[in-house]
Amino acid sequence: MTAFTTIPKGRLLAIGGHEQRESPDKKDQQDSDDASAEFILKRFVDELASKGTVVVIPTASEQPEEAAKDYIKVFTSLGIKQVKVLNMQSRTEANSPEALDLINQADGVMFTGGDQLRLTGILGGTQVLKRLYERYMQEPIIIAGTSAGAAAMSTPMIYQGRNDAGYLKDEIHITTGLQLLRDVAIDTHFVARGRIVRMAQIIATNPGCIGLGLEEDTAVLISKGKEMEVLGNGIVVLVDGHDCTGNTLYRIKPGEVFSIRDLKVHLLASGEQYTLPV
Repeated sequence: MTAFTTIPKGRLLAIGGHEQRESPDKKDQQDSDDASAEFILKRFVDELASKGTVVVIPTASEQPEEAAKDYIKVFTSLGIKQVKVLNMQSRTEANSPEALDLINQADGVMFTGGDQLRLTGILGGTQVLKRLYERYMQEPIIIAGTSAGAAAMSTPMIYQGRNDAGYLKDEIHITTGLQLLRDVAIDTHFVARGRIVRMAQIIATNPGCIGLGLEEDTAVLISKGKEMEVLGNGIVVLVDGHDCTGNTLYRIKPGEVFSIRDLKVHLLASGEQYTLPV
């Protein structure tokens, strides 16, 4: 795996989607399961170095105003003084002084769900992404993403493939993500949408990568670029191909079924910790 030349001072919070967006103490107390659920977004707020400003980036969504609305409400209810929306819908906007100013103000950043290819297509190589990466490396900022916002954090990034697909060569498509997390492939809604096989194909393309399958309302908090803690109410499936004894992906033709042997799989619940091999 490619190591960071320096240890990042920031943290990443990758969420598997459909996370709870209302404080349990404000929910209907007749539902005892909801009342006791782990509240991932509160942990995001607790991890902020300052409670000053959170910037919500709904760029991945086709309905960005609606996507941002829930986060404005929940972060305000959790005591954030200013919740600002940075709705970049073009590369020009992502290179603007106004966008850079908001990134510089942020104590935390939240990428909403939607389409991760919109994020990379609009933000890749822009001044906003460069500045966000600089701050992640040099300052104690926390960068969160849910669903597409989580999938885009990693390199490689999965951007296409049916939920029930993955066992045929070339059914899954990958590209370069936002590169906040190196040599890790993140997939979301992982158990609910049956995505284990497509993750196995991603790892078969490069067994030096680690696969992180995040179930809904479940997250990983990553510090120092490698120290991972599991949060939330579901499970994280970690797929490790470092010790695989071989696969057929490089020998077969597109459309044929691939094989891979000796994958290592970990199922991790809330509170578990894991050090990514960097």
